[in-house]
Amino acid sequence: MATVINTLDARALRHPEKANRPETPVLRKPDWLRVKAPGSAGYLETRNIVKSHGLVTVCEEAGCPNIGECWTQKHATMMIMGEVCTRACAFCNVRTGLPDALDGSEPDRVAHAVREMGLAHVVITSVDRDDLPDGGAEHFAAVIRAIRREAPLATIEILTPDFLRKEGAAEVVIDARPDVFNHNLETVPRLYLRIRPGARYYHSLRLLERVKERDPGQFTKSGVMVGLGETKEEVMQVMDDMRSAGVDFITIGQYLQPTRRHAAIDRFVEPDEFKALETIARAKGFLMVSASPLTRSSHHAGADFARLRAAREAQLRDAPTAGTAA
Repeated sequence: MATVINTLDARALRHPEKANRPETPVLRKPDWLRVKAPGSAGYLETRNIVKSHGLVTVCEEAGCPNIGECWTQKHATMMIMGEVCTRACAFCNVRTGLPDALDGSEPDRVAHAVREMGLAHVVITSVDRDDLPDGGAEHFAAVIRAIRREAPLATIEILTPDFLRKEGAAEVVIDARPDVFNHNLETVPRLYLRIRPGARYYHSLRLLERVKERDPGQFTKSGVMVGLGETKEEVMQVMDDMRSAGVDFITIGQYLQPTRRHAAIDRFVEPDEFKALETIARAKGFLMVSASPLTRSSHHAGADFARLRAAREAQLRDAPTAGTAA
């Protein structure tokens, strides 16, 4: 189900679909979720590069708490295909409405920014584009190809929509061969209707599985938020589902409520609980786990990719040689 709103009043609002929802209290953040306001020289330099190329970042649009840290280190997650999403997820702060037409110059502009910033690892995400026949799959592929031309040594991580009801779209992106294919499950199946109503849990799971079927060498990654009312047992079941789909890397972070009209926070999960979830996830066989209150899909993505690749190399090195007795 896509929520598309196309009126002048709606375009003036960031979240027109939430305008009539009752407000809920925004809980005070505990100390472990407090971060410094951005403003370093490195942050300002990254912002200037992003703006000079006319690019959009999910760091800004989603109100990421890690923007000061990441931009200081020249890590920015590019958000392609505009800044207006056709979905209306209850957790997300990206603007909802009817997007503009795709900009054919965007792949080259993204690639030039990657080269100018000297990125060794780049993360590309997008809004949902249910209005497009392929959900924006070919545009994703064009961005990947452009980065390969302009910055051939950079590794590429993509965080994609689910391409729901877009036959063949996922294959277009998989065949463009990013280094990491990330698609977030976001929450447990029981909460989908309330938190992610435009998506389908098992479709998203199947998307991740198809990546491994079509290109076993690609790393797959997915994430969930906690603090929305899920149980520990439900999170563990999501871990099992991810592993059954061959997911290599799981991220687990605290949900933060963008406005009073977004989904309410059920609770703030203690840091020790994140450590316990990380231990469980590693025991279930993930090559890489990032679990903390401030964990986000692209937080420390470059360093995490290096560890992910090293973990696979170690796994292959330690695997029994064919024909060797067990």
